[in-house]
Amino acid sequence: MTTLVVCLDRTDDVGRKTGLRSPVVGWEAVRALVTDVGLADPEDSGVNSLLETLRVAQDLRDGNEDVVVAVVSGDRESMVSADRAVAHQLDELVAEYDPDSAVVVIDSAEDERLVPIVESRMQVDSVDRVVVRQARDIESTYYLLKQFLADEELRQTVLVPIGLTLLVFPILATVVGPAEGAAAITTVIGVFLLYKGFNIDELLTGLAHQARESLYSGQVSVVTYVVAAGLTFVGLFAGALGVSGLDNPAGVVIPAMRFAFDSVPWLAMAALTASAGRLLDEAISDEPIRRSYLNLPFIVVAVGLVVRGFSAYFLEQQGVIDPFEVPAAEFGALSNESFVVTAGERLALFVVTAIVISLVGARLASYFSESESNHNEATETAQDAPPTASSQSELTDGGPTGAAAKRADDSDEDDLDE
Repeated sequence: MTTLVVCLDRTDDVGRKTGLRSPVVGWEAVRALVTDVGLADPEDSGVNSLLETLRVAQDLRDGNEDVVVAVVSGDRESMVSADRAVAHQLDELVAEYDPDSAVVVIDSAEDERLVPIVESRMQVDSVDRVVVRQARDIESTYYLLKQFLADEELRQTVLVPIGLTLLVFPILATVVGPAEGAAAITTVIGVFLLYKGFNIDELLTGLAHQARESLYSGQVSVVTYVVAAGLTFVGLFAGALGVSGLDNPAGVVIPAMRFAFDSVPWLAMAALTASAGRLLDEAISDEPIRRSYLNLPFIVVAVGLVVRGFSAYFLEQQGVIDPFEVPAAEFGALSNESFVVTAGERLALFVVTAIVISLVGARLASYFSESESNHNEATETAQDAPPTASSQSELTDGGPTGAAAKRADDSDEDDLDE
């Protein structure tokens, strides 16, 4: 069993300081290399990596293993060329010594990026990371800061808000006071964190992309969404007018119920318009209509009725709205007197109607889905069915007029013989 103990140097510090070309292979060659690198730069941590490589090889030799000691370096042109140089040198070592496994010795996070290259060519039993004791925390902090500053997204997310805060706070502290400036800064930071935490930027990007595709494809939902937005604003305005018409309401419940009572019909119409446009797009497209789009309009109406019923119940209990009165009517010989529907009866009527509408919607959606699936199954069955006798004869004779064509060919041959 042959083990390759290889010291990785991605930036070619060994070649730059000693002038030697890698790979450097052999115990004596690596031992001499330690002296050359130490004399060129005694403060370089690469000396410790080379010594650790020799120590690991010596321990393996003491265990009666065949060991090949090597130092592999990249180049200074670019990271890609450095990785390719290391891969080429490893291929040469594998072709010459055919190691069964490898022990990798590295001294930095930069060299650790080469470990997958070694793993792609041979089995790696161990990765020995050499860190100088007195520089452990400094080096770790340095590489963390280096990786942080190399990430453009992290720089924009962290450094830009900190820089803006340091610039804006002195101005606000001078103009409006330190307390107000600190409050404004913390408010902006809180809004920014919520913006990033809820991925609002991705949602806005997705909405813009969807709106652009809808405009270019000419979907009906573009118009219905605009109408729905208008109805939504009308509903909010109607709810605000209803709340402003209250006479000194106590608490929050009554204004909220009044807002819901006045705005829900408009909001329900907005949602119904948007869902109808989406349903029309699904019907126009070649794909089958999904069950959720069929059921959505009924759910919207049912939810609107429930919210309207509960808000009317609370408002009627507080005397904000009058009870519902059914006027007298005559239908031929039948007639009825006017009567008042109580708040509980009105709520029950709205809830029962909403349940019935939701059940009807679910049933219709299920019916259309089953019809569509049965149609698709019938189409697939017709396509997969074996050919009939007439179709087989057509295939055999060369088409529906195969026999007639054959008789015509025979008559032509008889004319030629004559």
